[in-house]
Amino acid sequence: MIAPAEPVAPTWFEAAGFGMFVHWDHASQQGLELSWPMVGGVFALPKCQAVPVAQYHSSAATFDPRRWDAPALARHARDAGMRYGVLTAKHHSGYAMFHTAVSTFSVEHSPFGRDIVGEFVDAFRSEGLRVGLYYSLSDWSHPDYPAFTDEARPYSFGLSPSPSPEGWARYVEYLFAQVRELLTNYGQIDVLWFDGGWERSAAQWHSAELDALIRSLQPEILVNERLPGCGDFDTPEQFVPAVAPARRWETCLTMNDSWGWCPSDTDYKPARSLVHALCEVRSRRGNLLLNVSPTGDGSLPPEQIERLTAVGNWMQTHGESIHDVEPGLEPWQFYGPTTRRGDTVYLHLLMRPYDEIAVRGVHPRRARGARVLGSSTPLEMSERVGVLDRLTQDPVGELRIAIPPAALDDLATVIAVEFAGGP
Repeated sequence: MIAPAEPVAPTWFEAAGFGMFVHWDHASQQGLELSWPMVGGVFALPKCQAVPVAQYHSSAATFDPRRWDAPALARHARDAGMRYGVLTAKHHSGYAMFHTAVSTFSVEHSPFGRDIVGEFVDAFRSEGLRVGLYYSLSDWSHPDYPAFTDEARPYSFGLSPSPSPEGWARYVEYLFAQVRELLTNYGQIDVLWFDGGWERSAAQWHSAELDALIRSLQPEILVNERLPGCGDFDTPEQFVPAVAPARRWETCLTMNDSWGWCPSDTDYKPARSLVHALCEVRSRRGNLLLNVSPTGDGSLPPEQIERLTAVGNWMQTHGESIHDVEPGLEPWQFYGPTTRRGDTVYLHLLMRPYDEIAVRGVHPRRARGARVLGSSTPLEMSERVGVLDRLTQDPVGELRIAIPPAALDDLATVIAVEFAGGP
């Protein structure tokens, strides 16, 4: 049977389907992955470099991304069919991409000087997109964290040098102050995307108190689960889970193997793979947060623009199967991802069919028409039910739909099936 529709209307987040992640800081001038090179790399990033701490931080003094164009980035997101964006306001390295009163290690004190977070927020809002900010709880440059040094290598995941009680109290004060700045200086923020929480406990982070502060400043905000012990949605990384998490969720995915701009990482996923990931995620009620990584001068790499454009072209025709939808069929009912809006079920063909496709466990006589998205030409349908079931008015069986070769899309074909009176 077709999965029942949710009794409660989805939030904007659940309806959005597709967003842009933006990983960027001063080290992009050096073509370095964000933060991780300063601790010697990490297992999760196969193309990550390793450089001395001082070398990583050195480009902060020269950060001057004159080709940064926040309105153009927002248009790229809008044209790709994205409905929200999340920018790295501060990564693990501690460099703030915003003006902050509690640190001089920020873009405000660079040759560029402008508030990148502020420009990002204004540009995305102007395009009608929701706004999110990434903030790392960890800070590998702050003296009270304490700062990571070359002598602390090799980095042990989940561990870092221990602070003094006095130093940690000062660091928590700084952490709360920056979160307050991000949630009071830029108007409505829709998502606060934490990271780095693995290095301390919920008690050390004062998670409950921090969460209370966040809700008091932005009552409608969504917070991810990487603030230990808190959160509104889950964030599987670089992977689409076979079974959807029980609550809101979002997969964050890179176009190549790196989050930051690494010119040596040319292992880009084809646009088809990105579209397929989007279809898979939406069929399980999740969102896809697709990463882009501006270069040191602020512009997007051509390979990333090319993929955003290709996905956007596909979304122009097929976006109705991605936005404002619920999961459609159970996995056994169709060999591919499915979504649903009202009485319309969208079948995503991620493999080329042999002449026809079959939808199982439905009431085939309720089907009033099938079409390929982007075409108004009806597709030929037929039913297959048990012999005796043919004598009944509304049998359960298979709906079979003929798929002419000319109807196939190079990235992913989507069939919309309209049902009368409920599927």
